[in-house]
Amino acid sequence: MSDCLFCSIIAGSTPAHVVLETPEVVGFLDVRPVFKGHTLLVPREHVATLVELPDELMVPLFGAARSLAAAVRTALDAQGSFVAVNNVVSQSVPHLHIHVVPRTKGDGLRGFFWPRTKYADDAEAAEYAGKLRAALG
Repeated sequence: MSDCLFCSIIAGSTPAHVVLETPEVVGFLDVRPVFKGHTLLVPREHVATLVELPDELMVPLFGAARSLAAAVRTALDAQGSFVAVNNVVSQSVPHLHIHVVPRTKGDGLRGFFWPRTKYADDAEAAEYAGKLRAALG
């Protein structure tokens, strides 16, 4: 879709710090991360919501989420991760995306009122993306 931000990232028209690419899925850093390393996973095919996800994309998308949840622990010394999908409500971009957020006990995340952070600069964002790419192999 020409007016979809995530489709534009997938097409390479909009820059993003990509951490994972498969024939079916792309993962890139969230520009407003809950914590540094917060990644969004999206199907390459424009699918608006989880309900519309074709069966043949279920395993590639959620398999990538599983791999990335492991990678944030390895790459970022996180104790775990928070994996979530907003479906219509709070879905700021109408293209299905899975949030994979690194977590550490005592990180301050409580409920669904999340503080947001920023990367110091583009170089720091690139460093986080590189760590995640390396952990994904």
